[in-house]
This record gives sequence, C-alpha cells and structure tokens, in this order.
Amino acid sequence: MRIDSKTKLDDLLKTYPFLLEFLSVFSPKFAKLKNPVLRKTVGKLATLGQIAGLGDMPADSLLSALAGEIARVTGEDVHPGAAAAAADEVSTVFQDKETRLEVLKDIIRDLHGGVDIEVLRKRFAELVKDLGPTEIPEMEQRLIEEGMPESEVKRLCDVHVQVFKESLEGQAAPQAIPGHPIHTLMAENRALESILSVLEKAFGELRAAPAAVFTAAARERLILELKTLAEIEKHYVKKENQLFPLLEDHNVSGPSKVMWTIHDDVRAHLKELAGYVSGAKKEETLAMGRQLLTEIRDMIYKEEKILFPMALETLDERDWARVKHGEEVVGYAWITPGLEWKPAPGFSLEESRMPGTSGADQVLKLDTGALTPELINLVLKHLPLDISFVDENDEVRYFSDSAERIFSRSPAVIGRKVQNCHPPASFHIVETILKAFKAGTKDAAEFWITSRGRFLHIRYFAVRDKNGTYKGCLEASQDVTEIRALQGQRRLLDWE
Repeated sequence: MRIDSKTKLDDLLKTYPFLLEFLSVFSPKFAKLKNPVLRKTVGKLATLGQIAGLGDMPADSLLSALAGEIARVTGEDVHPGAAAAAADEVSTVFQDKETRLEVLKDIIRDLHGGVDIEVLRKRFAELVKDLGPTEIPEMEQRLIEEGMPESEVKRLCDVHVQVFKESLEGQAAPQAIPGHPIHTLMAENRALESILSVLEKAFGELRAAPAAVFTAAARERLILELKTLAEIEKHYVKKENQLFPLLEDHNVSGPSKVMWTIHDDVRAHLKELAGYVSGAKKEETLAMGRQLLTEIRDMIYKEEKILFPMALETLDERDWARVKHGEEVVGYAWITPGLEWKPAPGFSLEESRMPGTSGADQVLKLDTGALTPELINLVLKHLPLDISFVDENDEVRYFSDSAERIFSRSPAVIGRKVQNCHPPASFHIVETILKAFKAGTKDAAEFWITSRGRFLHIRYFAVRDKNGTYKGCLEASQDVTEIRALQGQRRLLDWE
C-alpha cells in the first residue's frame, strides 16, 4: 500500500484500526482523535496532511511514523509518498460546516492552552483559511456549551480575533441602507472613532506636559470629552436589548455572553477614568485612558467584522422591524439616523411592537374594578416607579414604559429569559432569587444602590395566585433620592 499526505485518515483507520491508538501515543495532539465526535467530523474528512497540520508537525514525519508502525504490526511494506506542496493542499481546506467548527474549536482550545499564536495562525490558514460571518461566534458558543467558562472565552476574545484577523480583513464591510439599524450602528461607530481621536490627542498633550502637571484646563477638556463619550451607553444598550435577544431567538447566544461582559468593562473603566481626571491623577489617567481607547476600538472591530455581518445573515425582516422600533425607544448616540430604510410590506413597526398580541379594546374585569387595556397601560406607565414582570418560566412578559425609566428596557426583551437580561456577573444571583421564590422559601428580595448621584431602591416580589402557586416575579425599581431627603411633614391641605 502507498500512503501520502492526501490519504484520508478515515480510509487509513478502516484498513489499520490499530493506528488510532498509535496516533494517540505518538503525539498528545492526536489523542483528541479518540473523541468520537471529532472522528465523525474532522477524522472523516481529514487527509494525513491536514492531520499533520492539526498536530503542528511536518507531514513527512507523520507519514514515516505511520509506515513504520504498519510494517511493525502487519509486516507490510508501506511506501510513504512525499508530502504535497502547500499549493496542492489548498484544495483540501475543510469546507464542511461541522468539521470547520471542530477545527476552529481545536485551534482556540490550543490557544487557551498556551500554544504560540503564530503556529495557530498557520494551522488556520492551512486547514480553514476563510471565515463565514457566524463561525467565530458559533465556535465560541459551542465552547461555552461544552464547559469552557465564559470568563475564559472573554479573557482571550481579542486574541481569538488576532488568530483569524487576516481572514477577517479580507471580508467586505457590512452594507445597509441609511435608516437600517446596522447602518445606524455603523454611523455611531464613525462618530465614536472621531471622539476617540480627540481623546487620544488630549491624552498625548497631557503625556507631553512636564511630569506631574495636570492643569485645570486639561481636566475640564477631558471631563467634557468623557461626557460626550458616555453616550456610548445608548449604543451598547441597543446591542444588549435589541440585537442580542433577537439573535438568541435564532439560537445564537455567543455574542451576548462575551460582548456584554466587555461592555461592562468599558462602563467600569469609563467611570474609573472620570474619577482619575477629576482627582488630577495624571499617570492613572494616562494608563486607564490608553486601556479604555483600546477596548472600545477593539469592540468596534468585533462589531463590524463579526457581529453585524452575522446579524445581517441571521435576522429576518420582522426582526429588523422590531430592532428599528426598539432603537427609537433607546435613542441614538451622537448621530441622527437616515430615513431611507423601511420594513418590507407586511412587517410594519406597529406590528413589531407587540408581536403576537391583539389590540382589541375590551374591558377587563379586575378584582376591584374594570379597565380597558388602554387605561391599564396608562396607569402602569404613570406609576412613580419602574416595574417588570417575569413569568413562571423566567421569561420577561412586561415592563412599564414610563417617561423616565431608571434602567433601560426595549420591546425586544419581551419573551427573553430574564437571566439573559442581566450582566453575566450577576447571573447566579438572579438564578438564586428565582429558585428561592419557586421553592417558597422567600417572597421578596431587596437592594439599594447609588448610581450617578441617585439613590435607587430595587425590590423583587414573588407573585403567587390564591392557591399559593408561583406565577412569576415582579421587579419594582424606584429613585428614592428625594424621598430620603424629606423632613417634617406636608399635609394634603398644604398643597398649592
């Protein structure tokens, strides 16, 4: 028999099954081939040249070793052919989706295990080469589902992009009509890049100033620019409350799990930087400023090379109609959106606002009266606090759309798991509260925080029917800053 770099591993193992054990001992890299999932994907389609690439070794070395083992066990005289030239191997780049995902996962596992990034870049170029818009997030999602901690995926997220950067650079920029949500988000990114350039110049001037000099004028300029940068919150909230939940509806959760934690890093570092500027801490300002600008620029790159192309490929016209309405609720950062794009006929914004519900104007009988749906909606909107309701399946069913909400919400959260509406860092707390409510061991949870100079009171209540059956959780959030400051008394008759 003759084997060469184009011989299929699957064919070889069918003829010489003992080689599977030999490979796993020959190199720890090949031990993963004993995994039946990998053998059904990579192992089914891979050539020996590609298997050598997976093992980061020359194909000639692998072919000689295999020939020697076959001769030792069977006595057959096997003639290993010469390894194919790199140009000949291009045609054998993996095309099957599941196989490509397995190869990508293997590359990232090795990256997290400390393998040199240049070795992995070479392996990617030889075995996969090009990336589709959904492949990086899908690969990260699979790794999370298989047990890799979200924190670990997030920790090396930037390095993932570096491995695949050459392929990403070759992709065309996502295209959308002015007014389409993706066009709007990209326009915000262009405005954001201008703000970052202004900040970078200000940091450069501060760095060039004599040691320890941080003038009041420099502080005032930076404080003003950071206030402008703080509008990035609207950009991130639109992703968190619009794109992420709709992608989750299509079983794509990787971006929300990884990107949201990076959003929270940006928020925390922006707040920290503002504190350093106000305190005239020059070195801390420069160090945090450099880190923050890098984080934001890296996020812009991930959005436009990964998230936005994937969203355009995944979401349908009804989804984009819902996103459009939601962005109008959240607002826009730094720009005014275009007007050209409109949902296709049959996908009106009105229909997208409350999908699956009827607008029938009937009277609903309540325990202590009766109101039309319109009046119920108005009453809830005029409550002096924000409320949200999560059903017994942990899915968001309602939130009050008051004029000045404390925490941003948008219609896209309706039907979303409440656990996914909170930052990953607080996921386990939300889960613990809900489990206690369902078990009947707790009926309420209460918290209070200070945010942007306001004192906020946040309460969760278990909602049960007359038989004590758990029906869901009610969240009530209230700005009680002025209430805490009240003194003495003011009677009804004192009102003017």
